[in-house]
Amino acid sequence: MEDEEVGTIILDEEVDTLEEVAPFEDDGRAWYVVHCYSGYENKVRHSIEQRIETMGMQDKIFDVVVPTEEEIEIKDGKRRTVERRVFPGYILVQLIMGEDSWYVVRNTPGVTGFVGMGNEPTPLREDEVAKIMNRMEAEAPKVKFNFQPGEKVRIRTGPFADFIGTVDEIDIERAKVRVLVSFFGRETPVELDFLHVENV
Repeated sequence: MEDEEVGTIILDEEVDTLEEVAPFEDDGRAWYVVHCYSGYENKVRHSIEQRIETMGMQDKIFDVVVPTEEEIEIKDGKRRTVERRVFPGYILVQLIMGEDSWYVVRNTPGVTGFVGMGNEPTPLREDEVAKIMNRMEAEAPKVKFNFQPGEKVRIRTGPFADFIGTVDEIDIERAKVRVLVSFFGRETPVELDFLHVENV
């Protein structure tokens, strides 16, 4: 979770034993971060859901979420929407912490441990959970692009097709890029859609 921003979630170490779990308010349900093999998040989620069913843990384990967000990828001049995992190698589980619920999750194939401080699984704060869920429910998908200001790009279409220009400014919200094109010995700024440029 190197460059992911999630409030102040602290992912220090995985928990292999359940010792002195702090008491909870209300019915005790809370969200926990569970570490699993990267790339197997959905399989682990499905396995936990099956174990909840077969072991009758519906009153202790309530929800399993793989945090994802939609991203628009531009490749070969085409847009496609892809679902990207926000935190590869991590899933969220809402449960009432106890030896039985801990055991069900911890011993699911692909799970390597709960995340927490010392030997204690640490629940997420409500604001941290809200931030993650809001990120998942964001309406406009992010646009993924692979050029930066100052880099050379080739214009694919329009009156400047095949011209090489320098990226001057990127507008992520509008998925537009301003490219400086040398035209009659002068640099002319041209605003283009991300689709209309490619790396040189």
